[in-house]
Amino acid sequence: MRLAKQLAVIFVTLAILGGGILIFSYDVIRFEWTSFMEQQASFRAQEQPLPVPALSIPVDGPAFIPNLGAPTNPVPPDEVSIARGENLFAINCVMCHGITGEGNGQIAALLENQPANLTQDIVQSKSDGSLFLTLTNGVTDRMPPLIENLTVRDRWDVVNYLRTLHSAQ
Repeated sequence: MRLAKQLAVIFVTLAILGGGILIFSYDVIRFEWTSFMEQQASFRAQEQPLPVPALSIPVDGPAFIPNLGAPTNPVPPDEVSIARGENLFAINCVMCHGITGEGNGQIAALLENQPANLTQDIVQSKSDGSLFLTLTNGVTDRMPPLIENLTVRDRWDVVNYLRTLHSAQ
């Protein structure tokens, strides 16, 4: 009986010492487990995005078809569209173009190329499709493309709102 108690104490002591050694050596001795995620190609966000499949159409419908000119505006300029466009303009455009669209936003003075005055006839005389493509693709060295910020419907709403800036003057 006494021998059994002594063996039990020895085994418990060895178990505690072994557990302590394992805990302290956890970062020293590591086993590399195979992970299938590590064996495949991976990319960071927007790094080498896949090309759009040929003949595919977005869920929202085709925004425009390349090499066929500017698209026509499918969104009627009703109160809802103009209100949405005004809200989106306030979020995405006011900092450069200003509240009235005259190119006098808060950061306009800090930019090398001044933002366009959206109330001028040269801008207002453009077709809706041309304004849509400008929002979609941006203007080199002047305006970033908003294709990732705004959906197709959002861009058409902004175009409808831009038309009201001319009549406000």
